[in-house]
Amino acid sequence: MIWGMSTETFTRVHVLISLAGIASGLIVVFGMVAGKRLDGWSVVFLLTTAATSIIGFGFPFEHLSPAHTLGIVSLVVLVVVVYARYARHLAGRWRRIYVIGVAIALYLNVFVGVVQAFMKVPGLAALAPHRNEPPFLIAQLIVLLLFVVLTIVAARRFV
Repeated sequence: MIWGMSTETFTRVHVLISLAGIASGLIVVFGMVAGKRLDGWSVVFLLTTAATSIIGFGFPFEHLSPAHTLGIVSLVVLVVVVYARYARHLAGRWRRIYVIGVAIALYLNVFVGVVQAFMKVPGLAALAPHRNEPPFLIAQLIVLLLFVVLTIVAARRFV
């Protein structure tokens, strides 16, 4: 039992919140690419992404893992994003910091999603059982390159 739920239920809740964070984050990033703020979607993204990272620490563990490190990094990035958005009101350089921070937070969620897909989807797991084989590395490289391009375009258009 984790927080009053079976491990299976807790995992499903975590996955659903993660997917909501990814979906809302994609909407926010593509909104920024189009030069739009999408304030409501931004709130959904920030809340679900923070919840994903926080809830990830609810799983039983004996030592910090790479997943925990990513969760910590994501939370630090989100603090900066929230500060840029709500304390600095996207003024001056804080607008670009916000765009880059949102993209990084979303990328970290997608990165973990790709890892999980290669762990849980039988066809992908067969292609890269140790997650250091070329199919996994190529998938992660493609995701990284897409995020670099999206971040650059969003940073230029979100003014």
